Amino acid sequence: MLTKKQLDLLAFINKRVQRDGVPPSFDEMKEALDLRSKSGIHRLITALEERGFIRRLAHRARAIEVVKLPESLGGVSTGFTPKVIDGDKPDSRPDSAQTISHVPAQEIPVMGRIAAGVPIAAISEVSHNVAVPTSMIRESGEHYALEVKGDSMIEAGINNGDVVVIRETQTAENGDIVVALIEDQEATLKRFFRRGNAIALEAANPAYETRVFPDDKVKVQGRLVGLIRTY
Repeated sequence: MLTKKQLDLLAFINKRVQRDGVPPSFDEMKEALDLRSKSGIHRLITALEERGFIRRLAHRARAIEVVKLPESLGGVSTGFTPKVIDGDKPDSRPDSAQTISHVPAQEIPVMGRIAAGVPIAAISEVSHNVAVPTSMIRESGEHYALEVKGDSMIEAGINNGDVVVIRETQTAENGDIVVALIEDQEATLKRFFRRGNAIALEAANPAYETRVFPDDKVKVQGRLVGLIRTY
């Protein structure tokens, strides 16, 4: 028999897997169950696995498979309401909502794809233009967009297929998400950290290792200022 917290977590994981095809992150689980730390989620996940309700897949990030559900979740509500934004379509449009045609927008070039994973060939050609809200490009300077390929920034809320809006710059602060050009050949989207005479490019997915290069091997080509997602 499951405790209420175990049942709540199982229901939340199952709903997100059914909706998105992937389970929620540990941070999302923590917020949904209103727990103070992720250690509590680890204990609940272990308990669910030991009881045969879920299975964790080795060597893959966020890889949790729902094996079975208790009868209490068989189409019956548990009364649990997640404290995170769930993303379900509302019955009606909020009064303050605007259609996209009414939002001030500006077209910027889409330069191709950027790897949020293993770096791919450097981006150099415009493929098409995309309209983005002017609120995303309030900073002065040139902006461009890139389509994300890969899942290494998923814990930062950047998914495969998203379009990121980038402000051109050659400098970055520690913690910024940047387009980094490695040895003038490979471009990737990662968090930037300067470590003495080296640059660390850090993923937002524990399945990927942080890569460290001499500072003369990495050139910052832009900083993330916005994200566009199509559902």
